Amino acid sequence: MTTIEKIVRIIMPKDDVHGLGHVLRVRKLALEIAKHVDKSVDLEILELAALLHDIGRLQSEKGHAKMSVEVAKSILELIKYPREKIEKVVNAILAHSFSENVRPICIEAQILSDADKLDALGAIGIARVIAYGGSIGRNFCYDLKHFKEKILKLKNLMYTDYDKMLADRKSKIIERFVKEFEEELSEC
Repeated sequence: MTTIEKIVRIIMPKDDVHGLGHVLRVRKLALEIAKHVDKSVDLEILELAALLHDIGRLQSEKGHAKMSVEVAKSILELIKYPREKIEKVVNAILAHSFSENVRPICIEAQILSDADKLDALGAIGIARVIAYGGSIGRNFCYDLKHFKEKILKLKNLMYTDYDKMLADRKSKIIERFVKEFEEELSEC
């Protein structure tokens, strides 16, 4: 286990929505995606970015990518990680955020962005939306709207062919769920 992984395991909340469970799933997805990419991928940068991509959520949900960049940069500088590699990790973290609308400049950033979006799809994605909605007092009608306005659009934002295939499969799960959810939630 790396120093960064130890830090993340200690300080990230143990929840599966945006905490440690999510971070570890994104790392696993990112490393799996890297095996299916034609380009050369720096696995060290990819893994660091995946482990640190949501660390800023400890301080703020809003603008968490920018906060994650600041925290990640501080941690990496503390352990004397090479400055030129820090910049790639930082870009990947900033570009992973759906709402920041930052284009990834390297393959590692594209992979992290895709891995994070893939974790919002499929059965895990459904569980995450409903768990998060419940934790902040949202009702099911809002969750249904969120699936339609954001989650189901993620499959069109993937960078690699492999990710597009995974996203399509996972989106079909959400589409079936949304159809059933809509039928049962007649009040929305």
